[in-house]
Amino acid sequence: MFKKTLLRASKFIALGMAVAMVAIVPGVQASHWGLSGGVVTHDPTIIREGGSTWWSASTGRGIGMKYSTNNGRTWTDGLPIFAQPLSWWKQYAPRMANNDVWAPDLEYYRGRYYCFYSVSEFGKNNSAIGLVSCSSISRGDWRDDGVVVSSRAGRDNFNAIDPNLVVDAAGKPWLVYGSWFNGIHIVRLNQTTMKPAGAPVRIAARSGGIEGPCIIYNNGYYYLFTSIGKCCNGVNSTYKIMYGRSRSVTGPYVDKNGRNLLNGGGTIMDSGNDRWRGPGGQDVYRNSSMGYVMARHAYDAYNNGTPTLLISDLYFWNGWPTY
Repeated sequence: MFKKTLLRASKFIALGMAVAMVAIVPGVQASHWGLSGGVVTHDPTIIREGGSTWWSASTGRGIGMKYSTNNGRTWTDGLPIFAQPLSWWKQYAPRMANNDVWAPDLEYYRGRYYCFYSVSEFGKNNSAIGLVSCSSISRGDWRDDGVVVSSRAGRDNFNAIDPNLVVDAAGKPWLVYGSWFNGIHIVRLNQTTMKPAGAPVRIAARSGGIEGPCIIYNNGYYYLFTSIGKCCNGVNSTYKIMYGRSRSVTGPYVDKNGRNLLNGGGTIMDSGNDRWRGPGGQDVYRNSSMGYVMARHAYDAYNNGTPTLLISDLYFWNGWPTY
């Protein structure tokens, strides 16, 4: 059903025409890694498999995949996960664009690689979060694990997109998700089926847009990162990355000033600069004992607003993240 994710850039077709526009992305500030190669991306997620091979999946036709064999510095485009759309997607998003898959999340849990993703109708909450899994990303033996969460316009007040797998301090899996509408939710997952095993909890909301949640656990706190503002408008995008923290995976999450993220709170982490506009769609990954890194896209004002992969080391200072 799925094409294998082979290491051959010549056959990558999703977003391939845009890749030629960006050859090298020099770090414009000390905290950005110097990246090169196929760095055109949107809503990136990153993970390392084995020694020095890194993978990144992103929004695009069939879920765009890219890889790096030098610890995430040089990227090459590979084949998408889905060569063709799955038959069940349009049960949940009848008017979705053809094979247009959003905001994937790559995670490793209990001996298997998981990719949560979303299919949706732009601007509506006719949406579903789906799941595929494999024994090895390099091997590309992806298995369709079906729908995880869905939403329907007129029935639900949330939007089932932008998934992120969270593993709590006890090793139990959760899924955080949501976009606009009534905000961000989290639900406990069955660790065998990876499907919901409880009722969802609302943990963040904000007028003017909130989406793309990502949660990590570090030193007694859960940190919730989200994108706020408006995406997908090139250099005119108003995306920013903000965060809050909580002692519990289900909240309450508060910012540096103690404001609850359910009531419009949130501390801004990255609002971009003259070159990198509208940063967001972030993913935070723990790179083994080397610490955390954050991947996100931003629109390159020096290159016609091309959505571009940025990666930074992520640190914690006095209990709060910085880069």
